[in-house]
Amino acid sequence: MTQTLAQMAVEVLTTADGREKTALSRRHAATWFAAREAGESIPLGQADPPLRPARPEKPELLDPRDVPRRRPGSPQGRIAILHAVAHIELNAVDLHWDIIARFTDTPMPIGFYDDWVKSADEESKHFNLVCDSLEAHGSHYGALPAHAGMWRAAEDTAQDFMGRLAVVPMVLEARGLDVTPGMIEIFEKAGDAKTVEALKVIYAEEVGHVAYGSKWFHFLCGRHEKDPKQVFHELVKRYFHGPLKPPFNEEKRAEAGLPPDFYWPLAT
Repeated sequence: MTQTLAQMAVEVLTTADGREKTALSRRHAATWFAAREAGESIPLGQADPPLRPARPEKPELLDPRDVPRRRPGSPQGRIAILHAVAHIELNAVDLHWDIIARFTDTPMPIGFYDDWVKSADEESKHFNLVCDSLEAHGSHYGALPAHAGMWRAAEDTAQDFMGRLAVVPMVLEARGLDVTPGMIEIFEKAGDAKTVEALKVIYAEEVGHVAYGSKWFHFLCGRHEKDPKQVFHELVKRYFHGPLKPPFNEEKRAEAGLPPDFYWPLAT
């Protein structure tokens, strides 16, 4: 019997090991797109996703205040940066499958599911690229403690579809567009071509993920005849803890459909 897309999503969410989770994520994405190209449809189905995804025993998850500061000038500092990026990417895999499984009761065009399956597939690739870089530096994902607050936005918006779109792609992933150029520069200065290549792939594809968030947020605002900017400001104030931090990558944010009057009024 064919798995529904929601069942596929829950299977990824309940797989603990990072490499196994991302391999399964990529297999399910390939199955989805193969069916779409053949003109067949995998049913969306309904699911009951866990409030928190399965996670490996390591890394140890710490309160954000307790995670050691990263010093980019040293090899160990660069390993710490890569470890933090791997942790973000693994959370992103789960966030994208979670939005697929959690909100199937809201009727959406099939293109919505295409976009998030593609995003989950790309985040899976990103996790593996960064893990490969970590291993090339003699480390691995799980070797250092990580940020325990990464999933908080998902829990806070578990009952609010528009809140999820506002906070995850349009705030958290947009933040990635702001900070990734600086990371690329750090690894360029260190002469680490493999990591630079991986980060450039991530940077290019994250623009698309922010754009999907903006597109479907605007779609839902249109459905409910609401002003997107006003609703965005209300939802970010409700669910995101603290102000947005400049400097902002205004060019890439605009490319992703995020104009400055969405985020500057929420900045420090």
